[in-house]
Amino acid sequence: MTSPDTAVASSPPPASASFSAVLRPLLPFVWMVFAVFLCIGMLLGVLPAHVHGALGFGAFWVGLAIGLQSFAALATRAYGGALTDTRGPRRSLLQGLLIGSASGLVLWTSSFTFFPPVAAFGLLLAGRVLLGFAESLVITGVLTWAIQAVGVQHSGKVMAWNGIAMYGGLALGAPAGAWLAGQGGLAVVAWAVVILPLLALPFAFWRKGPTPSGVACMAFYRVLGLVWLPGAGLALGAVGFSVIASFVALLFAERGWANAPACVTLFGASYIGARLFVAHWPDRYGGARIARYSLLVELLGQLLLWRADAPWQAFAGAALTGLGFSLVFPSFGVEAVRAVPAERRGSALGGYVAFFDLALGVVAPIAGLVAAGFGYPAVFLCGAFCCLAAILVAARLGTR
Repeated sequence: MTSPDTAVASSPPPASASFSAVLRPLLPFVWMVFAVFLCIGMLLGVLPAHVHGALGFGAFWVGLAIGLQSFAALATRAYGGALTDTRGPRRSLLQGLLIGSASGLVLWTSSFTFFPPVAAFGLLLAGRVLLGFAESLVITGVLTWAIQAVGVQHSGKVMAWNGIAMYGGLALGAPAGAWLAGQGGLAVVAWAVVILPLLALPFAFWRKGPTPSGVACMAFYRVLGLVWLPGAGLALGAVGFSVIASFVALLFAERGWANAPACVTLFGASYIGARLFVAHWPDRYGGARIARYSLLVELLGQLLLWRADAPWQAFAGAALTGLGFSLVFPSFGVEAVRAVPAERRGSALGGYVAFFDLALGVVAPIAGLVAAGFGYPAVFLCGAFCCLAAILVAARLGTR
């Protein structure tokens, strides 16, 4: 049987290949991820105002509309991984992009004014579920196919560059969605969600995909058992990102400080900057080793936020958190990929990313309880302790 690692249109670049030699074959995959996350970012920029203002629902329902997509992605990681392993990543990508486009049609339907608010909200939730399903399929398909295209020795670069596409799409999508909503409301944004995945579809449709391995599906709990250690490290490392996104604005408001959005900007700038310049480190020096150093930087950032007495200290803490967190996903991801045989890589990557979904889904409410009992700075101290625990996980991986 043909190995999935060799059944691609061209030979993977060698481990010593130049940066541009690896990046060129990655660009189509980066574009597919960027298109999907641009859709996600546009909706994040308009849904809260639409659900609260146009439909008249309260804060809980706004949170449900936003969070449902992540839970839908988490719930479908097992399917995406199994489909990728048994039918090939090309099939997973094609399904994901078409479902993403269909989610835009459902969201457009929800904007019809003759629907009562409850019916419109139900259609909106259905669209969010479909978009979460699409995200799950696209991410699993892209990571699996791209690693097979450039070689497992470049898996850290694959994850780093697709992370840039994800966060770049979210960052650009929010203002783009707000502008489009100003031109014609949710309906215009929904049509953008219809079109963008279709613009990415040819990159998957016309490319020769890897030959499916033909292996039988593995139970998802067994897949999680293979990657639980790097997955646990990822989940713990993601706490710092989650508490900044959820509570830094509230910390600034409590202290009477201005320019809270600058924290998110500095986080994103340092995050993307690290990936642009040192994305090759996990491949070159080892995922577990780079994870330890990255988490140490993130830990320092969280401690700065915890003890911040002035805005500049909070800004520095956010920048350090972004700098450290930047390589956490690809570093632990390198270890996850190396823990499984090639024919199980799709399921393994789906299981690995599920830990990130889970962390984002449970951290915010738990951190909210901590903030209610001990104040907003305490959530960043919790983030520091989670970084310390993740460093121990990385140390354990380094001994395997």
